[in-house]
Amino acid sequence: MSFVTSKQVLLKAQEGGYAVGAFNVENMEMAQAVVEAAEEMRAPVILQTTPSTVKYAGVELYFAIGKTLAEKADVPVVLHLDHGNSFELCVRALRAGYTSIMIDGSKLPLADNIALTKRVVELCDPADVPVEGEIGRVGGKEDDTVCGDAGYTVPEEAVRFERETGLSSMAVGVGTAHGVYKKTPVLNTALVGELKGRLTVPMVLHGASGLSDEAIRECIRRGICKVNFATELRIAYSGGVKAVLGEKPDTFDPKAYGKAARERVKELVENRMRVCGCDGKA
Repeated sequence: MSFVTSKQVLLKAQEGGYAVGAFNVENMEMAQAVVEAAEEMRAPVILQTTPSTVKYAGVELYFAIGKTLAEKADVPVVLHLDHGNSFELCVRALRAGYTSIMIDGSKLPLADNIALTKRVVELCDPADVPVEGEIGRVGGKEDDTVCGDAGYTVPEEAVRFERETGLSSMAVGVGTAHGVYKKTPVLNTALVGELKGRLTVPMVLHGASGLSDEAIRECIRRGICKVNFATELRIAYSGGVKAVLGEKPDTFDPKAYGKAARERVKELVENRMRVCGCDGKA
């Protein structure tokens, strides 16, 4: 089927009242696991890479992995730059062939965030590649990106952000954080509903790793159309590797523990697709 854009799958999710799972991948095995899960669940899926990930191996390599998997898959696959931290990185990802770009200017003053996001939208528009922006901060740490406490999105600012940037989807701050939660987060689900009533573009929930199934479903019910998962995939992958080496410490073939790690990620992704309600929607 090859790649599709995030706009294509998210508008369908918005209309259908479900969310598309977006999964951060670090290597070939994780990408394989996500796409295999999508095929078995008959679900649209978004593969994501962060600035730290592409710094490790380059946007061109991750594009090649994603393109190969997408062309063989019979479900919609998106390749998304997650938390793009500069205009220059967005340019690189667009040129490499990514079908969705995020620019994260959420730590900037509102006017500067608008200006940066609008610039990336203008960059991507001629290629018909959608842009995700963020307003209101998602706390915690993801790769090299560190934020303080989560900051709730202000509805009036979100309306202005949508109007003045022309973005295709919006990550909103409703109490989530990146990384491993030390205590149960208190989500402002009422804010999700309020934002849904005032925005037209699909909304994105970051920092979903560690949230309860019910919390995710409630956010989706109130209007979230894309849910990001990263940390828990890394934990699952690493757990698979550790299990093999713990049982057979003399193992030296990377394929042996890579296969086990891949299966753990696949199982997790299938579960998260059920929670998002995107299974059977391909």
